[in-house]
Amino acid sequence: MKKSVLIIGAGGVGHVVAHKCAQMAHVMGDIHLASRTKSKCDAIAADVLAREQVSITTHQVDTDDVDATVSLLRELQPALVLNVALPYQDLPLMEACLRAGCHYMDTANYEPRDLAKFEYGWQWAYHDRFREAGLFALLGSGFDPGVTNIYTAWALKHEFDEIELLDIIDVNGGDHGQAFATNFNPEINIREVTATCRHWENGAFRETPPMSLHRPFTCPQGVGTYEIYRMYHEEMESLVKHIPTIRRAQFWMSFSPSYLSHLQALQDVGMTRIDPILYKGVEIVPLQFLKAVLPNPGDLGRTTHGKTCIGCVLQGKKNGQYKALYIYNICDHEACFREVGSQAVSYTTGVPAAIGASLILSGTWSGKGVFNMEQNDPDPFMDALNRYGLPWQCIELSREQAESLCVD
Repeated sequence: MKKSVLIIGAGGVGHVVAHKCAQMAHVMGDIHLASRTKSKCDAIAADVLAREQVSITTHQVDTDDVDATVSLLRELQPALVLNVALPYQDLPLMEACLRAGCHYMDTANYEPRDLAKFEYGWQWAYHDRFREAGLFALLGSGFDPGVTNIYTAWALKHEFDEIELLDIIDVNGGDHGQAFATNFNPEINIREVTATCRHWENGAFRETPPMSLHRPFTCPQGVGTYEIYRMYHEEMESLVKHIPTIRRAQFWMSFSPSYLSHLQALQDVGMTRIDPILYKGVEIVPLQFLKAVLPNPGDLGRTTHGKTCIGCVLQGKKNGQYKALYIYNICDHEACFREVGSQAVSYTTGVPAAIGASLILSGTWSGKGVFNMEQNDPDPFMDALNRYGLPWQCIELSREQAESLCVD
């Protein structure tokens, strides 16, 4: 099979992935881009050609139609399918890869359309089939999940004998100038934020009401102080499985008062519902209608300024002694837009996706079955982050700093 990659998805992340794959064309081979709307692919391909002088071939496909996807895969014969479509498409695309004999990777775990729940169980169930087919499936090669998993694996390999406490902190200090907008797909974003919070503690996931625990967090390097809220995120599920010494794992994300007040109003009037309602004889899903009227996250790069700060606070032991580290990246929205025409939230997801693809296609990461990020050697990924736009920092914390989650 000729070395090549098929990118599925032409949203904000797909835009970044296409640019970054073009920057790695010596590893990627032929680059293809497909989505339900071919004109979106064509626009991305034109921008990539102008900026990177690399040609990308575009295609139309409805990935809910497994047979149609298999036909496209058999025609193109890519070595790897890089899925940056919606999480609803994960299982159909995994099925298509098995039938066509392609490796698979994505950036977020599967989520059913009619159930606001996301977990790895549905995709882990494919492990034996991928193993028997001799194929490699890599789950969650975005930033969180993705880079945060790699940060944790790198810390365990180089800095800790065991990790006991893990706090993943995602701060977006950017301002897009809109009254209310989401920085990635509104439907997925709002389902995620309004879900029941789950965190890992002493061998089990504990549930609390959404957004019920919050605290201030001061980012390093002058990014600022933001209110962060505890919520569920899927990388905790795989990390506590593969690193069983973790006694507590929590995920935190920043939200502005304006975002939360708008979201509460939308919830109160039923606009975040995912069950269909009848409107003028037609069934519509309120959240999908809301997505249609909100600003397109892919268009926010032109007006967004500020920085993101995403990383892991890790506590554990080295040589029997307490140790705490903060590993993080700071990404500038305006710098991302100058480079690839995108805001930093799409950039921080798209760059790791392209890096994961490059490691698979180069043979640096390999295996048979379904794997999460932390099951691979973190070193080449950490090196590539520095080379392709997401340089990381690692600082040692005092116990007081780590326990207060205040690092500046």
